[in-house]
Amino acid sequence: MKLLQQLSDDLESLVAGAAPAVVGVEHARGHGTGLFLTPDGYVLTNRHVVMRTPKRLVVQLNNGEERRATLVGGDAPTDLAVVRAEGDNFPTLPLADPETVKVGQLVMAIGNPFRLEQSVSLGVVSAINRSINLPDGVVLEGMLQTDAAINPGNSGGPLLDTRGRVVGLNTLVLPYAQGIGFAVSATTAAWVASLLIQRGRVDRKFLGIAATAVNLEPALARDTGQPRAVRVLRVQEGTPADDAGLQPDDLLLGINSRPVNSVDDLQRLMALANDEEVHLDVLRKGRRKGVSARARKRVEPVAA
Repeated sequence: MKLLQQLSDDLESLVAGAAPAVVGVEHARGHGTGLFLTPDGYVLTNRHVVMRTPKRLVVQLNNGEERRATLVGGDAPTDLAVVRAEGDNFPTLPLADPETVKVGQLVMAIGNPFRLEQSVSLGVVSAINRSINLPDGVVLEGMLQTDAAINPGNSGGPLLDTRGRVVGLNTLVLPYAQGIGFAVSATTAAWVASLLIQRGRVDRKFLGIAATAVNLEPALARDTGQPRAVRVLRVQEGTPADDAGLQPDDLLLGINSRPVNSVDDLQRLMALANDEEVHLDVLRKGRRKGVSARARKRVEPVAA
């Protein structure tokens, strides 16, 4: 009983500390949730929350106060957006180190489902690095799966670990299932939000592959110096990857001398690459080789 009471007290304290940084995001056609990234009013939320009426946004604070907000930018491939609320000195939440996010760990979702403000649900991380195909053809990569209850209106709210750190941004549920929700990882959210704040958009260089993250066998992990890599599943004809000679089953180990352990790493490094030509570290049938690709730029719109 003492352990249960201690857990209850800890969760109560966690919610009290995190709730002020969680906001409602309102517009003429709907609502969602967001969280303050910076004290000067930058709010992270989902793109689908704000895309319909980006010029009529209101952020509702934890105390019920409302602030007008403007759209800074949105990114369709990750379904993330940043808006800026009027004011300053807002509370923020720390982001979790991705290495600490494990299947089975306790997590808590805070949000405004069906306009029930500051609702809290508890669950676990059910899986990591999920790929979700959306009806509009967008594929969300590197998602966290959770059984914490997520409903319409939770979108854009934080998924927290037991230390109050954001492990993900609650994004969607499977409408035909129970207890299967998904969150964009905090690592993805961090670099996308940074680019949105700096540029208002995310400029990606396009390779033209379908890929998935895989764990390397112990001996291969020792040889390469990394535990994971990205396996090429398909290469689209006529794309930079095709021109560079990439093949299905190639293991992508690095881009521009930086390791690739996940699809999120792949997306991030392609977005941050300054030059048109990118240098790929590839493992093919046990042999390591360098490949250069002249990647084309693909610019995502700020808002639909």
